[in-house]
Amino acid sequence: MVDTVLSSANKEVVIGFEQPFVVIGERINPTGRKKLAEQIAADDYSMVELDAVAQIEAGAHVLDINAGVPMADEPKMMAGIVKLVQSLTDAPVCLDSSMPAALAAGLAQCNGKALVNSVTGEEESLAAVLPLVAKHGAAVVAICNDEEGIMEDIDKRFSVAQKILQRARDFGIPSEDVVIDPLVMPVGAMGDSGKAVISLVRRIRGELKLNTICGASNVSFGLPNRVELNSAFLAMLIGAGLTSAIVNPLHPEIMTSITAAEVLAGVDDRCKRWMKRCRRLAKAAKSA
Repeated sequence: MVDTVLSSANKEVVIGFEQPFVVIGERINPTGRKKLAEQIAADDYSMVELDAVAQIEAGAHVLDINAGVPMADEPKMMAGIVKLVQSLTDAPVCLDSSMPAALAAGLAQCNGKALVNSVTGEEESLAAVLPLVAKHGAAVVAICNDEEGIMEDIDKRFSVAQKILQRARDFGIPSEDVVIDPLVMPVGAMGDSGKAVISLVRRIRGELKLNTICGASNVSFGLPNRVELNSAFLAMLIGAGLTSAIVNPLHPEIMTSITAAEVLAGVDDRCKRWMKRCRRLAKAAKSA
């Protein structure tokens, strides 16, 4: 069993089989958020401030940071947002970019050990991202696809995970700092996608002994009542052994589902977190 330890200047968050499920807040991302994209492009980070604080208050343990605004200076914006978020919270950060220069700029500003999101099995990605991860002593999200693109065959995805793990070791990155993303696809377009990911999470945990992560909301893309579907999917994944996810913690249904699944998966000691959440929800309802 391995633990993936992330940190800020004064706080550690541990992703592990016997640890509380780690919630990575997804809101600091301009994709599909026109107003946020416009603000970031104009060096206005007021919405970023609100999102950072709100997500921590809602229960996020780590904050994902994506500064990908088209035609803008992503490395500069990534560095600025990392500095801002670290001044507002003591949460570790997850640097979310497909641009190595943006990852490098963000890592240079990190006070602690960040999670890099992400590397794939593509040779270009491995060569560009893994040296940065090794240089800064970060952890990395390894996505199970390569030059072949998105593969339905879970054996092939598993092989990609093995390949990335070996390459990471070649760069001196320890196994515990590789967190596997089994690649969630929309169930509306790929009917077995949910079942495939659940099977792959179990296999990665059982055979590779590695932590896993996913963007759970991808599973419901294009379908109605997405939050309900995402909540159910997360509970099933946690039961299968998933140890972290990038989600929107501002959806109480999501957070309740995660907390309930922790109880049933046996990682909530004496149900303390469940009871704490129930008390908080009851208090909020009473004061509403």
